[in-house]
Amino acid sequence: MLFLVRHAESTENATKCTGFYGNPRPWTGPAAHVLSRDIVGLTPRGFLQCLWLRQTLRDLAGADPAVRTSQYRRALDTAALAMPGLPYERTALLNEQHYGAATYMTKEELFATYPEGTEDRQARKHLWTPPGAGGESLAGGVLRRATAFVDGLHTASAANVVAFTHHTAILALRSVLERRPVTELVEEARVRKTPNAAVLVYEQVDGLFHACGTAQPDC
Repeated sequence: MLFLVRHAESTENATKCTGFYGNPRPWTGPAAHVLSRDIVGLTPRGFLQCLWLRQTLRDLAGADPAVRTSQYRRALDTAALAMPGLPYERTALLNEQHYGAATYMTKEELFATYPEGTEDRQARKHLWTPPGAGGESLAGGVLRRATAFVDGLHTASAANVVAFTHHTAILALRSVLERRPVTELVEEARVRKTPNAAVLVYEQVDGLFHACGTAQPDC
């Protein structure tokens, strides 16, 4: 079984409109990415969600699953609080989409600074490649990483794997696991994103994964 977990609520999630997206942005692209990857942690609500995850994952995945997590602090903190005492493997395959020089830019600042990418960002979000070093599109780099992660699950020795990851990475992982076009999932996410600390459950049968349930916290 595979249990995909979106990290618990982060300070970025809670203050998106007031905290990190200044216009003009106060950081350079590389500095913004370091902030996003290494500094952003969980809110008090996020800690409560981790307590809910602790019991929920024990009930769903048992006492000794294999644990994988992205390299971002908010996913690492969620894993450590939700599954205390268990070893976990950090992997870049589960990282959030790398937004390159556009990290923490408002749309207005992004379109003014990089007008050549405006049409893709507005109408073909899955194909938009963020400018600058490391920028990757959802349908390109993120989907390739998701495919590599799922391919590795076919040879995993553990019966249950819990993977802590991020909203955009979950879109790519769902595309691979559910064999659905990423464009379809992007459209669904425009209406409703995967909630923080939600758990998506997949069962592997004859080499294919099948969605078999979800769980999400009340808090």
